[in-house]
Amino acid sequence: MNIAQLIQTVAIYALPVLFAITVHEAAHGYAARYFGDNTAWKLGRITLNPINHIDPIGTLLMPLVLYFATSGAFLFGYAKPVPVRFGNLRNPKRDMIWVALAGPGANLVQALGWLVALKLLRASGVDEAFFLKMCQAGVLTNIVMFVFNLFPLPPLDGGRILVGLLPMRQALGLSRIEPYGFFIVMALVVTGVVSALWMQPLMALTYNLLELALTPLSVLLR
Repeated sequence: MNIAQLIQTVAIYALPVLFAITVHEAAHGYAARYFGDNTAWKLGRITLNPINHIDPIGTLLMPLVLYFATSGAFLFGYAKPVPVRFGNLRNPKRDMIWVALAGPGANLVQALGWLVALKLLRASGVDEAFFLKMCQAGVLTNIVMFVFNLFPLPPLDGGRILVGLLPMRQALGLSRIEPYGFFIVMALVVTGVVSALWMQPLMALTYNLLELALTPLSVLLR
């Protein structure tokens, strides 16, 4: 493994990843507080300080180990989830949808912001590879987090959204999967099912929609 290449990759991705996970988790906390649950706020988790959201194993150790083990072909990590007591929400079944959507929504907005920054840099004639690659990393990181977290299986955000949308009987059945959901998702990731059937097509669709949304800006910058 090329150590210089690793350092360069970490330097490019560090800021986008920290922003992506921090704003994602803080957004969950803000939404939960808005809809009636102050748990995250009382624990000091509604903050943009990345230290409060970093999990030593999931955010730091696991991505590094996977980077070395797979030569950069496969990366996975996670932050400390913001605690939400759904029973405290004013309308638990409905409001949990908005709380779950807040995290991926924050990543979608960030992906749009990084893409705007990339277009502005290019239009300004900036050719410094480091800054251009950081913007590209910001777009990629946030699209990955947006799409992955919407996978419809608890405890991922998409699973919680689906629980909120389903009739009560089916919702209760799906929610029982949550204790095993992480291991099921990881198995699907390792076997390539999530990548082939979920990540790749939805990431391409998301990127194309972001480009479409920025069509007026692209025309203006020509």
